Amino acid sequence: MSSENKEKFLIEYQAGKAAFERGDYRIAVQRLEAASALMGRTSRLGGEAQMWLVTAYEAAGQKTEAIALCQQLSRHPDPETSKEGKRLLYILQAPQLARPSEWMTKIPDLGAIAESDPKERRGSVNTVATRKPREQPEPKPVDLTQVNTKDNQFIWVALLALTLTVGGLIWFSF
Repeated sequence: MSSENKEKFLIEYQAGKAAFERGDYRIAVQRLEAASALMGRTSRLGGEAQMWLVTAYEAAGQKTEAIALCQQLSRHPDPETSKEGKRLLYILQAPQLARPSEWMTKIPDLGAIAESDPKERRGSVNTVATRKPREQPEPKPVDLTQVNTKDNQFIWVALLALTLTVGGLIWFSF
C-alpha cells in the first residue's frame, strides 16, 4: 500500500470516527465506507475501520448491513478482529427486549420553540432579568402570653441522672 493511500485512509478514518462521535451517523457511514475501500479488508487496520463501520451502520438504522458486515468480520484473518466481530454479531442478533414506558424518560421537543421570543429563551445570556426580588415579610412579634413558662422539672431529672451515672462510674472504678 502506498503512503498516499494510507494517508487518505487515515484522513477518511479519522473523519468517520469524529462524525460518529458527534452523532452524525450518515456522514460517518460514508467516510468509514470510503476508508475501508482504501485499506485492504483483511488487514488489521482495515478490520478496525470496518468495526467502526458496523457501529455506524447500527446507529444509522442500517441493521441488515451491520449484520452482514459482522458476519464477514467474524471470519477475518486477524484473531482480535474476528473475536470482536463475533461479539458484535451476537449483540446485533440478540432479541430486542420490550421496555415498559415508565422506564423511559420523555424528552420534550425543543425545536418548536420560537427563537425570537425572549420569554422562551430561559438561561440565555441575552435575556434581561425582569423579576423583582421578593420582599421578605416582617417577622411577627411573639405573643408572650402564649409561651409556656411552666417548669416541667426536666432539669432536676437530668441532674439526678447525671449524678447517678457519675457516681456509678466512680463506684465501679475502684
